[in-house]
Amino acid sequence: MAKVFVNCVDQFSGKNISQVFTQSIVGGTLGEAQDDEEGSEIEGTGSLKPHYHVVGTLKDSEALKPDWVDEIVPNSNRDDLLEMLMTCDVIVYDINQDLDEVDEAGWAVEALHSQLDVIKEQKIFICLSTIMTWARSKPLDPEDPDIPFTEDDYRKRRPHPNFKHHIAVEKQVIKLGKTNKSKFCSYVIASGLAYGCGENIFHFLFKSAWLGEVDALNVFGNGQNVIPMIHIRDLACVLLNVADGKPKTRYLVAVDSGQLSLEEVVKNISTNLGTGKVKFIPREEALLDKDLSQKDFDHLLVNLRMEGTYVKENMQIEWVSEMGMVENIDVVIREFKDTRGLLPVRICVLGPPAAGKTTLAEKLCRHFKIHHVKVMDVIRETIQQLERSAARADTEDLDEDDDAQAQKDKEYLELLRESQENNDGRYEDQYMINFFRKKLKSMPCQNQGFVLDGYPKTYEQAKDLFASEKNYTSPFGTNIIIGVQDEDEEEEEGEGQSPEYDKTIMPELVVALDSSDDFLKERIMNLPETEVEGTHNSEAEFLRRLSLYRDLNTEDNTVLNYFDELEIHPETFEIPATQCEVMLKKIKKEIGEPRNYGPTPEELAEMQRKATEERLQREAKEKEERERQEVAEAAETQRKRSEWQGRFEEVKAEEREMLETQSYPLRNYLLKNVMPTLTQGLIEVCKVRPDDPVDFLAEYLFENNPQID
Repeated sequence: MAKVFVNCVDQFSGKNISQVFTQSIVGGTLGEAQDDEEGSEIEGTGSLKPHYHVVGTLKDSEALKPDWVDEIVPNSNRDDLLEMLMTCDVIVYDINQDLDEVDEAGWAVEALHSQLDVIKEQKIFICLSTIMTWARSKPLDPEDPDIPFTEDDYRKRRPHPNFKHHIAVEKQVIKLGKTNKSKFCSYVIASGLAYGCGENIFHFLFKSAWLGEVDALNVFGNGQNVIPMIHIRDLACVLLNVADGKPKTRYLVAVDSGQLSLEEVVKNISTNLGTGKVKFIPREEALLDKDLSQKDFDHLLVNLRMEGTYVKENMQIEWVSEMGMVENIDVVIREFKDTRGLLPVRICVLGPPAAGKTTLAEKLCRHFKIHHVKVMDVIRETIQQLERSAARADTEDLDEDDDAQAQKDKEYLELLRESQENNDGRYEDQYMINFFRKKLKSMPCQNQGFVLDGYPKTYEQAKDLFASEKNYTSPFGTNIIIGVQDEDEEEEEGEGQSPEYDKTIMPELVVALDSSDDFLKERIMNLPETEVEGTHNSEAEFLRRLSLYRDLNTEDNTVLNYFDELEIHPETFEIPATQCEVMLKKIKKEIGEPRNYGPTPEELAEMQRKATEERLQREAKEKEERERQEVAEAAETQRKRSEWQGRFEEVKAEEREMLETQSYPLRNYLLKNVMPTLTQGLIEVCKVRPDDPVDFLAEYLFENNPQID
């Protein structure tokens, strides 16, 4: 088993590099087979050839350990980190994240070099650096500045001012690797700007193009600066080759053959993912972009021509993008979408008039952040675009291509007007199909997705709308809608599956709403006059549309049958038995989570504001409820106290009355038998005034006791 250390396995470079190592056989780049089962066994033993095992560190200490990584060691404790490094055969340090990684790489190579006495088997230290350490290098030939730099010129390199720390570590790594090569061998890889697999430096361009919120992507300066680049997977393969082959050349340049300028890169991204437009802005304005850091700014404005001759001539690399991003943009865009989960959500909502299709579609669009494709909107947008283009046909300052397109659009617009006049103000199906295909193949719909509202209405419309590119013919004579057919689609067509369809616009979920005619009529009749006026929901128009819908959906070749044949079985909901919220919940469960960037900062702020308002309202309501309960409890307590006080007074009166009643016999007895003698005795006490009146009174009462008498 070969053990590889990769720093920051939770970051762009570390993640992809560690994945490539995990999937690779030790020595596989030396011409041995990696893919088939037989080639993965050691000859004569039947055991599997060893794969690389990856350990590493995390940039974010709270991040989870990636599944493909065997062990994570905290880089906060350098004693533990050194202990881990000493168990590894290959150590890869990417110093392009930030200065902390530059300092750590310098420490790591020094620490490992200091352990030469205890190292038994050779260790390979690879420092993944950047072409920014060449950014200020003087041309090899002042008269021919286009001559590219190669590995042989690395001693002539001059760094960008912000990358002096990087070149210092490069020199340190090369120097320490020369002292005892049998135990410690070191390499420096000067990497071009890495792209692919979700993007890193170029991500802000891809994101802006995918979102479609800006009319044009920005090109900084004149855009003619040449940027050395390399696909991240190709870069990982270069590192793998170094680990396997241990080349004699210690300083390597890892770049593809693209030699692309900034303008070419931005235009390519915009054309294939956005509006196709670019805008040149001064360099000074570039840093005003909140998504662009100073480091990314430095990288994007570098102007270098470089060639990795050793990599191309001596390494076994199955290139993902040898000729550069422009030549392989389809692969790069697919990786960008797949890696970040930016996949379109495509839904079709069908049903009779007034069934609630538009209401449901609007809710779905808000939830999934996709585009609402309605019949009237599609027609209006298409006609407006054609009118704008046709109006330029008579302009003299157009180039040949623009003039030809303007003439075509003008002729097409005349055909549409003629069709409208001959069909009671409506367009023929062939034109409607073309409108919708163009809309569904537009970049916004291809990027984010769409909800197709109430169209197609018939089996034939569906068949023509979703036909594969090779089977679709524009009503203008040629296919004016450009689309790339999916490879899987070609394979399916080769197998004779029918009907063939275009996967790039086919809905993944079809929702069919239905209800009784009486309910639909009642719903329309109850609409306010202001909502009906000027729409197709007037009584006569609604009845015509409802009748047409029923006529088209009575036979076996309905639009729903078309989807059934493709194994895209519609979800049917009865209205009003099924409420809109129930439908939404089921559809959300069927589709899953939204496949986009999530809430924007503005939306997050709005959500936070609403949450705060709701919390304050809830707290105010709870406080009001508490106060109401306290008042009610106080009133109840007062009522109970008053009631108790009243009952207490009654009890006291009853006791008093009872005591008085019980005291009558005793009182009569005292008045008759005691009080006369006692009174006379008290009178005698007053007369005699003895020294001890109590004793005198007692003697008197004893002597004059009536019973004794």
